[in-house]
Amino acid sequence: MQITTNVYQVGGSDESYGQDAAIYLVRDGDRAALVDAGTGYGHTAVLDNVRNAGIEPSNIELLFLTHCHYDHTGGASLMRQATGCKIVAHTLDAVYLEAGDAEVTAASWYGSFFRALPVDVTVSEAKREFSVGSLSVMMHHIPGHSPGSTALTVVSDGKLVLFGQDVHGPLNDTLLSNRDQYEKSLEFLISLDADILCEGHFGVYEGKERVRRFIESYL
Repeated sequence: MQITTNVYQVGGSDESYGQDAAIYLVRDGDRAALVDAGTGYGHTAVLDNVRNAGIEPSNIELLFLTHCHYDHTGGASLMRQATGCKIVAHTLDAVYLEAGDAEVTAASWYGSFFRALPVDVTVSEAKREFSVGSLSVMMHHIPGHSPGSTALTVVSDGKLVLFGQDVHGPLNDTLLSNRDQYEKSLEFLISLDADILCEGHFGVYEGKERVRRFIESYL
């Protein structure tokens, strides 16, 4: 599904596998990056969707993991093998990916385990800029759902696109969630005044008012 000139949805519960969170492709010409990787069970379908968007998998340079949970990260190792991409995650969640922690990554919720996943690029600051071709992609630290949860923003077609993958939570002690941080992170996401929200489980919201209402509903 094409969302803007530069943004496509290439995975998710309807696009790749029932337990996959949404997977988004950001492209500029033949340079590309992915936002999240699903569980891995729909890996072949994701690659097919990437090709259908006009991108060869070998041109995917970065895989941004918005947080450590299995429905977003279980397919990361397969994706790196298939594309040669570098995996990017916040330091506070990377530690659980690299340890193969089945509880904090929620792999156990899916009746699975988590094989230790080395992270190529760790982010420790509040925000960091990355380049996908000529596009500027900003990664923002938004703790609460998990310690190292992040959101991404990019401007496409003159619109601010927000990848806020688990705006809805949930909050759970096993996931090391923090309610105060979560509420502050939601307020920050609202302050971005995004034109388009690409969420992880509830679809794509277009229009500043619709985006704001959706995020506010979880406050």
